[in-house]
Amino acid sequence: MSTGWNFADIWEHHADRFPDAVAQLNGSRSFTWREFDRRADGIAATLLAAGVARQDKVAHYLYNSAEYLESMYGIYKAALVPVNTNYRYTDDEIVYLWDNADTVAVVFHGTFTERCAGLRDRLPAIRTWIWVDDGTSPCPSWAVPYETAAAAATDRVAAPWGRSPDDVYMLYTGGTTGLPKGVMWRQDDVIGSLDAASRQPLPPAPGWRELDERVAKAGPRNLPAAPLMHGTGAFNAMWNLCLGGAIVTMEGRHFDPVELLDTVQLHRVNSMSIVGDAFAKPVLRALDAEPDRWDISSLRVVISSGVMWSAETKAGLLRHNTRLIMIAKHPIGPGSWWESRFVGINHLANKVCFPVW
Repeated sequence: MSTGWNFADIWEHHADRFPDAVAQLNGSRSFTWREFDRRADGIAATLLAAGVARQDKVAHYLYNSAEYLESMYGIYKAALVPVNTNYRYTDDEIVYLWDNADTVAVVFHGTFTERCAGLRDRLPAIRTWIWVDDGTSPCPSWAVPYETAAAAATDRVAAPWGRSPDDVYMLYTGGTTGLPKGVMWRQDDVIGSLDAASRQPLPPAPGWRELDERVAKAGPRNLPAAPLMHGTGAFNAMWNLCLGGAIVTMEGRHFDPVELLDTVQLHRVNSMSIVGDAFAKPVLRALDAEPDRWDISSLRVVISSGVMWSAETKAGLLRHNTRLIMIAKHPIGPGSWWESRFVGINHLANKVCFPVW
């Protein structure tokens, strides 16, 4: 369904409605919607001051963190295009990706400083580098500290060219069918696709009253256990923000089922995104080994795509939370998906399949 909106418009609306509600949680750090909004304004202002043009591309070279979605929000505010970067790529793969995307700016974690320094001469079109402090290295002279950028605005920022439902969201594939390819969607179409299965869909034209009725209060808490540079993590996190919710990110750089379960319990996470059995089996082993250690009763929905998620693993997870709804999304052709739901009701599992995209 076409909505006529883009992500920045929706998120700004929620920031105005729920300024004191939590928007992001990352370890001990917490950001309200007011802070999330204003810090994203700072990122937008920094990029605009650097001379970007409408729909220029800005790469994320980041692990999961509060800065990932905060800078994405700033990119959307300025009507720019985020470019996901697999942090496992080699130098040549990164050069290919950023050159192919026509990247003009990069937001990167400090741990990648040495690599970025070595790539700068090969990527002359990249004029702006924004360094995120992760305690691994000092900010280089050729980069802007992220906290300086995030503090660059005191009011809401808008690009002189405005925003449009036609503004692009781009996701680079992992290259399993050759070199990575940038798949482009209009933001309008992404939002419509993510909203397709809703019982109370968004109106066909922008209508804040209808959205306010749909999202009457600050929404649920979502944990992207999958990397945000992966479509599974990014899509679900972006949509949870469209519901006025909060995003919880883990501090670990490698998947740890104990950290995940600790985080679900600590922050009362309501939904999370994973990558099939690769994530679900270690979580199940941890739960089976210490069944009384964690309270995961807040968790209602788990969404997966990318690899197989076996019925046996799903049934095992239901032993620890009988109210779980487990959703696997599978591509069945260009622009379409098949969704399977595994639902726990009184210790019974029902599987329902239907197309959602």
